[in-house]
Amino acid sequence: MSFANLKRNRTDIASLTAAAEAVGGSQKQSYVDDRFWKPTVDKAGNGYAVIRFLPAPAGEDLPWVRYWDHGFKGPTGQWYIENSLTTIGKDDPVSEMNSVLWNSGRDEDKEIARNRKRRLHYVSNIMVVSDPSNPSNDGKVFLYTFGKKIFDKIMDVMQPAFADETPVNPYDFWEGADFKLKIQQVAGYRNYDKSEFAGQRALYDDDSKLESVYNTLYSLAEITDPKNFKTYDELKAKLNRVLGEEGAVMTTAEAVSLDETASAPTFNTAPEPAPQQPSFTPQAVDDTDDDDSLSYFNKLANS
Repeated sequence: MSFANLKRNRTDIASLTAAAEAVGGSQKQSYVDDRFWKPTVDKAGNGYAVIRFLPAPAGEDLPWVRYWDHGFKGPTGQWYIENSLTTIGKDDPVSEMNSVLWNSGRDEDKEIARNRKRRLHYVSNIMVVSDPSNPSNDGKVFLYTFGKKIFDKIMDVMQPAFADETPVNPYDFWEGADFKLKIQQVAGYRNYDKSEFAGQRALYDDDSKLESVYNTLYSLAEITDPKNFKTYDELKAKLNRVLGEEGAVMTTAEAVSLDETASAPTFNTAPEPAPQQPSFTPQAVDDTDDDDSLSYFNKLANS
């Protein structure tokens, strides 16, 4: 979609909320990905910045994309940090194992499944309006990874609960709103409850400036392109290595979920080299959707 068409045919709030309700790895790179912006927090875990969510890039329908990943340490001491194939509608070995654990009837297995649950993330293009800790970021376009709590705040302004509130599309160039990101450390986790949208305003009053911003947006579709995800067999091999089929203590549910016909690998007691970067850089997001993750295990078991 051209910039001119964007202004004429702006995605309305109903379309965005319908898309969110309906759904209800980018290219390999180093751990430092300059496309992504991360808020800075102080020693107490507090942080503040003002950002602006931006519209969908040219040729793409939605201004956000979502994906799931898993991140946990196995009994071998090795880490499993990988994107979940459930993001692209395929079977994933960790989700399959979690469904077995969750439905084993053992509380200890359910706790393991909780620790290995899918983590839900969203990614959008943003402009940094004000980053007091890193002023050089001001006015620049980045990708931003966030969790369900911030996404819920986006949905809340698009679908306000009270009659005296006007729906706002925060992704709109002309009638959107800045987002005041307020981070606190609560019970050891980042908390975004005090974050809020400011009043509606145009990002710029000059359409030529807006078009320049529009032309710098990053592709979101690239993040969930199937070609950038590891295969089921690759993930299963990594999972078996992290769990340690030989010499590691496993529950009955874990043992039966592993390939019984696979030859037992030689257990390597030496530290594993630094893990290869997943197809998409995992971003630290603490406001994940536990209910979504755990209900997914039940769904898998009953399918």
